[in-house]
Amino acid sequence: MPSWFILVPGACHGGWHFDPLAEALRRAGHTADPVTLTGLLPGTNLACGGAINLDTHIADVAALLATRDEPAVLVGHSYAGSVITGVADRHPDRVAGLLYIDAFVPRDGDSCWTMTNDEQREWYRTGCRRTGLGVDPLPFFDERAVAQPLGTLLQASRLTGAYEQIPCKHYVLATGSEWMPHSPFVPVAARLRGQPGWQVTDLNCGHNVVGYAPDELLRLVLGMV
Repeated sequence: MPSWFILVPGACHGGWHFDPLAEALRRAGHTADPVTLTGLLPGTNLACGGAINLDTHIADVAALLATRDEPAVLVGHSYAGSVITGVADRHPDRVAGLLYIDAFVPRDGDSCWTMTNDEQREWYRTGCRRTGLGVDPLPFFDERAVAQPLGTLLQASRLTGAYEQIPCKHYVLATGSEWMPHSPFVPVAARLRGQPGWQVTDLNCGHNVVGYAPDELLRLVLGMV
C-alpha cells in the first residue's frame, strides 16, 4: 500500500539532500516530500527573514502535514530529529511513524546545544561569528549548504510526551561516523536501546547516511510501512 514520507534534512541542508531517497521511494510507488525548512534556501539572507527558531521549523513540517488527509512517516536526519519529534508531539494523530537517521531525539527542555558535545558546540560558537544570526556550514558540507539559523539550535524543545504514542519509532546510528567514538548520537542510541516502542539499528557508514549507504537506508525507510 502506498505511503507518504516527509523527509527533513539536517543543519545547513535543504530538501535537495534527500532527493536520491525521495526518487527511490517514488519509484517504489510512494509519495515522498523532501523539505527545505525556513531560512535554508540557497541565497537566504537571515538578516531579512525575521526570527527563525525550532518552532518555525516544526510549523513548516506541520503545515505540510495538513495538506493531505493521510498520516505521514516523518524521516529526520541529525538536527531534524528535534523537528520531527516536535511535530509528532503536537500532531501524533497525523504521524504514522518516526525514523531518526543519526539524529537528536530530545526530551522536554532539551536543545541541540544541550544535547550535543563540546566539539559541536565549538562549531556553533565559531560558525556564527560572521553574522551572529546563523551557523556557517562546516568545510566538508555540500557546496549547496547554507548557514543554519542560530535560534533553531538554541531553542529548547517543549514536549508533552505525546509523540511516544506513535507505535513505529526507529533510530539509525551511523557507527562509521567521522565523529566516532564521540559522536553526539551515541548516547541517544544508548538511551533508546531496549525502550518499549523503539527499534535501534547500527549502520556502518558515515554521518551522511543518504550519501554513504543509500540502499541500506532505502530498505530501512521501506520497513516503516
